[in-house]
Amino acid sequence: MTLPLLNRKLVLETAVRTPDRAGGYGIAWRPLGTLWAEIKAGSGTARGANGLELSRVPLRITVRAAPVGSEARPAAGQRFREGARVYAILAVTERDTLARFLTCHAEEEVVA
Repeated sequence: MTLPLLNRKLVLETAVRTPDRAGGYGIAWRPLGTLWAEIKAGSGTARGANGLELSRVPLRITVRAAPVGSEARPAAGQRFREGARVYAILAVTERDTLARFLTCHAEEEVVA
């Protein structure tokens, strides 16, 4: 196995419910920490909806592994932020048999 090139600095964020002062709630994103990652893109798709064109690109984001249950271990439903770019985490798997790295299957959505 070739070692990944962890050359991208990403902030791992988790969703937090916040009251909206009208009896409901909104979602805010709380940073959990910074991880170094390798990002590899798959082939993208585009589709139209409500007068907007939405492009989707599947990504494989590799990070160093963290123990199960650790706040530093990415999970589905969380996201990575890289400046203004946001990558939603869809699933997380172990990349190698020694569990040294995790592969996060993610998607970046950009409204054009």
